[in-house]
Amino acid sequence: MRWLLAAAGAFPLAAWSGSAERDLDEKREPEAEVQLPPFPQAEHLIPFVVSATTENKFLIDSDSLTFASGGLVRYTLVIISPSGAQNVSFEGMNCATGERRLYALGRSDQTWSRARSDQWIRVRENTLNRHHAELFTNYFCPIGITVRDADEVRQALRQGGHPAAVRR
Repeated sequence: MRWLLAAAGAFPLAAWSGSAERDLDEKREPEAEVQLPPFPQAEHLIPFVVSATTENKFLIDSDSLTFASGGLVRYTLVIISPSGAQNVSFEGMNCATGERRLYALGRSDQTWSRARSDQWIRVRENTLNRHHAELFTNYFCPIGITVRDADEVRQALRQGGHPAAVRR
């Protein structure tokens, strides 16, 4: 009997979760085919700090920053490991829904490979994807602020954070 009550109690939560996802899907504007930017050049990379606990370097290609309607920011992210290995990705972040999307990955020959899975996923505060949470909270989507354009983000990157961001 207890098992039956516990199982029945789980259904409203599952229904709410599905409802919340549908609401989120309705808020998200459909995207047209996204044009991939030129591959990033070293002179256009702006570093940003993610955490004192990582030795990786995180950089945004300032030339790739674009803003679309509905609070959508697109950017090229470069992550460099202490050994010099680089990960390059072209991504989007939706400030209105708190989600991110991978459009393409950079190849070693400086060309793009479109992502196999380009679904929107929630920006989460965790160790593995801490750089996404940092970009969302302190550069692209500070709470209560609508960033006007790419120049405002470039300035925030150069200053170590948006002036309106609440630092932890």
